[in-house]
This record gives sequence, structure tokens and C-alpha cells, in this order.
Amino acid sequence: MTKVALDNDGGRWKLTLTDPDRRNCLDEQMCAELGSAISTVASDQGARTLVVSGQGKAFCAGADLPALFGHAGNAKVGELREHLHQVYDSFLRLRALQIPTIAAVQGPAVGAGLNLAMACDVRIAGPSASFAATFSRIGLHPGGGCTWFLVDALGAQRALAMLLDGGALDGPAAVREGLALELADDPLAAAEERALRWAELDPALARDIKSAVGVARTGDFRATLEFESWAQASSATGPAIQETVARFRKS
Repeated sequence: MTKVALDNDGGRWKLTLTDPDRRNCLDEQMCAELGSAISTVASDQGARTLVVSGQGKAFCAGADLPALFGHAGNAKVGELREHLHQVYDSFLRLRALQIPTIAAVQGPAVGAGLNLAMACDVRIAGPSASFAATFSRIGLHPGGGCTWFLVDALGAQRALAMLLDGGALDGPAAVREGLALELADDPLAAAEERALRWAELDPALARDIKSAVGVARTGDFRATLEFESWAQASSATGPAIQETVARFRKS
């Protein structure tokens, strides 16, 4: 039985975790299929958007702890670290995609499941959604980029408090704090509606806007301005803006 479903509708990709009986936890099979699915999307030159969702009541309950850490007491730290990087890679590949990515979070996103949602560009939360960084509650340091994701979304103070408390944000709180974009009764439908709208943009324009936001997040004003000047000049040669200019000339 496969644990990840991948569908494509004219460049609008949908990736679904399909192991609801285990709350879509990231076991070895799930990680392998997840990484492979993301690589498939990355290789599609016609890709426009990607929506990530989970079947059942949970978005993703995080890593399969017994499988991942069951023998850690006797393991060498360096060897375990290498294995953890392989697990991280299965979902962090999302961050390398040039297309907009949206997580439709209908239920709990816990630990590595939180990281999976945060690796997407945008998160849409359902009424039963929760975003939980519970690592410290089980004596585990955050991993998979969680510290970076939460500092980026919440700021250092709120991120530190959430990580030390092993805390969680429900859907409304996640939207209020800026961790999720919006609250929707049907987050998958809302994500697919937004993906349809974004897929209608010129793919180069959507790609460059996403890149500009990435530069702005990590760079200074000058670096962002330089990228914008190149990307705006490039888009100015396209047919859409030229059609707009022509309409202005006729008015």
C-alpha cells in the first residue's frame, strides 16, 4: 500500500499523505515516497503550484518515534545525525521548489508534521488544525528546521517560548500570530482555489515573485531591490504588461 498520492491537473499538483490510520506519521516508507513525490514535481517543467494535504483527522502526526529513536540509546550521535538528515530531506525538498506551495492543514501537524507544513510557502488552517512543536515535552531537541521556521514566522521571543513549552497553536491562533495565512472550513478546497488562481499567472512571474520574497527574507534592502529591478525588467518584456500598456494608450 502506498502512503503518498500524487495528482496533476494541468500543472496544478496535489500531494496527499494517505496513511490516516497512523495519522500520516513519517515512517520510513512515508519519507521515501514523500521525497520521491516532491522530486517528481520538481522535474516537471510544466508545474505551476503544489498543494500538500493529509487524509483523515490529522495532517501529519510527526515522525515514527519508535522507528526513528527506538535504538538511539545505543547509537553513535554522528550516525544518528546522518540518518536524521535523510528524514529531514524527505520534506525539506519542498523548500527548493520554484513554484508556490500550499499546505492544507485540516488537523494536527505535530513535530516533523509541523515542519512539513512550514516547509510550504503558505498554510491554510481548518477549524480542527493545530500546529504543535512538542519536542521538549518528550525530551527531544527540535529538528528538521523547526527552530528556523518558528523564528521566521513568530519572531525569536514567541518561538523560544513555544519551543520551551512544547506548545501548540490552534487554527485561529496560528492565523493571528502569522504562522498560517487563513482559516477555512474546508482548507483543502481553499488551498486548491488559491492554487488555481496562482497557476493562471505567467510561470516565470510567479517564480520570480517567490524568489524575491526569499531574497527579502534573508537579504538586505539593496539585494532585494537589485533582484526586483532584474525581475521587473524581465517581466516588462512579456505580453501581459504590453497588452496593458496598449489599453492605456487607447484610453
